[in-house]
Amino acid sequence: MSTQPQVPAPAHTQLESMLSRRFGKETVNYFSSSPLNRLSFLRTEHPFLSQALKHPSTRFVLLNQLAPLTRSPSELAYAQYKDVEKLVPADFFDRSEEEMIQNYDSRKTQPQLIFLGLDEEKKEGGLTWKIYSGTPYFALEVTPSRGSAEQQAHAKEVVEIMEGRGLTFLQTRMVMTLPADEAAIYAQARALMDWNTRNTFCGTCGHTTLSVNAGAKRACPPRDAALLEKGQSPERPPCSTRTTISNLSFPRTDPTIIVAVLSCDGKRILLGRQKRFPPHWYSTLAGFIEPAESVEDAVRREVWEEAGVILSRVIIHSSQPWPYPANLMIGAIAQVSDPAHETISLKHDPELEDARWFEIPEVEEALRVGTSSLGEAPGPHYKEGNLRLPPPTAIANQLIQAAISSEYVAGDKSSKM
Repeated sequence: MSTQPQVPAPAHTQLESMLSRRFGKETVNYFSSSPLNRLSFLRTEHPFLSQALKHPSTRFVLLNQLAPLTRSPSELAYAQYKDVEKLVPADFFDRSEEEMIQNYDSRKTQPQLIFLGLDEEKKEGGLTWKIYSGTPYFALEVTPSRGSAEQQAHAKEVVEIMEGRGLTFLQTRMVMTLPADEAAIYAQARALMDWNTRNTFCGTCGHTTLSVNAGAKRACPPRDAALLEKGQSPERPPCSTRTTISNLSFPRTDPTIIVAVLSCDGKRILLGRQKRFPPHWYSTLAGFIEPAESVEDAVRREVWEEAGVILSRVIIHSSQPWPYPANLMIGAIAQVSDPAHETISLKHDPELEDARWFEIPEVEEALRVGTSSLGEAPGPHYKEGNLRLPPPTAIANQLIQAAISSEYVAGDKSSKM
């Protein structure tokens, strides 16, 4: 069994306030609380980006088919500009965003580069720009099969050099072994890189798009110099994405609910399992939020559809970015108000193989000795046949812990309202 990485512990969660005294400390989940200040308003300031790109302190997160460059499964490896300068020319940000769009040429492909932000804790030797200082971070795709022939050759060279240093592009279904800070950086890099890769064509007119805003948006240019080669006007056909307020394509995030459900008496918790889960491994119920649906309504609908259980009160607990590919897990705790509503039925949505009510002591024991990721074995004290649960890096674990704590199942809090 490998040692599980810890969840983030940002300083603000330790500060006391009226809200923290009323509702308790904020729960922070894995993949969140990045150490980087994203500085989104500087993504169009190309003089800043140009300096950041070539600064000696700058760190590049390299992704090969979305797999991150690592020293080990528990440590990212970062490249410097000198390692990737053949792939990313020094004049990459010399033109303004407006000039890039107006002079667009679909025959010329650019490397996919994304500005992630500044680590302001790393000021020494870092970049200073106006009132901001720290170490810049970028994500760069080095997949050898993408881009022009020249870019593919440069990407292949970068991959070979990095692997020649003993580094590895971590190929796994989900990267869940990094320390909390690095996991948040990787999550941002992966989600944005995956979105850019999936949106190379305009969803309205079908023409190719251009990555702008330092990798955080895509534009449908009104002109394409490649058309001149065909003896045509460089003006593209009209496209409504260029004339409305939404004249850019923005990264997609899919909101998803995930919920720990308590029984009417608060002594049991509802958990389900899918066919792909290991034996005895159960988790909280989850599902996508549909258009024009509140988080609370989505929780009630999903639990009824998957398990036939009817909920009453729903409390939003915490959230977790999930970059596989672009989900935001909105965690909730909910309860049944009538024992007659606790009857489990799997006849609606066939997503679950099984759903059960588990007594709190059994869940507490599983939290102590039976947690693991899907592909790993539980701890040495686990007894075969007992309940298994997701690890602390999964929001499901945090929700289960919160649901069975005395904070939610004991005492009448109406006097505090």
